[in-house]
Amino acid sequence: MDDLTVYGLLLLQGAWVTAKITAVASVVAVFVAFTTGILRLSPNILVRILPTTFVEIFRGTPCYVQLFWVFFSLPLVGISLDAFTVSVLVLGSNVGSYGSEVVRSSLAGVARTQYEATVALNYTPWQRFRHVTFPQALITMLPPAGNLFIDLLKLTPLTSLITVSDLTYNAIIVRQQTGNTALALGAIMIGYFLFSTFIVWCIRCLERRASRGMDVGVNAR
Repeated sequence: MDDLTVYGLLLLQGAWVTAKITAVASVVAVFVAFTTGILRLSPNILVRILPTTFVEIFRGTPCYVQLFWVFFSLPLVGISLDAFTVSVLVLGSNVGSYGSEVVRSSLAGVARTQYEATVALNYTPWQRFRHVTFPQALITMLPPAGNLFIDLLKLTPLTSLITVSDLTYNAIIVRQQTGNTALALGAIMIGYFLFSTFIVWCIRCLERRASRGMDVGVNAR
């Protein structure tokens, strides 16, 4: 293979790693956001303490420091994780902590009359959440969630600092070996732009789907 093909494959490999980190970390972020967001709505202060502390730690410290601390410090106490696992856990927890407030505020923003109606209909707490609270809150959550997913994507270059061969890491290798800065940095910009565009498209599809259900309900009335 010629050099152009080799470097092209190297960039594609890095793009694939970036895509995997973004996808898996997004799942972690959603789990963290919903778990901590819902628990922070509890009237019991003892239930709120742990998720609130978790959220404030990840929101109050740089993601750069979090990656380094987990990757280099935990092995000192016998906990060793590979770079990919550290990346998805830290990035997911970091972005999920910001998403926690989105979930909390969206759920809390559902009209009180909706809750009273479900009580009158003798809904269980799960039925209330599944059929009334969550569908309405989801529409409010999606736009800021899309921004957070894009922010997560933009954090992935930090993983190259803990030896993950993502798009940025491999593009820097191409730059060092070819001396072509424009090609390497151009590949990074195009790659992240395409990923961001795909995320925006996915969120808009989800928004249309969620809104369609609400429109049906409104028209039925």
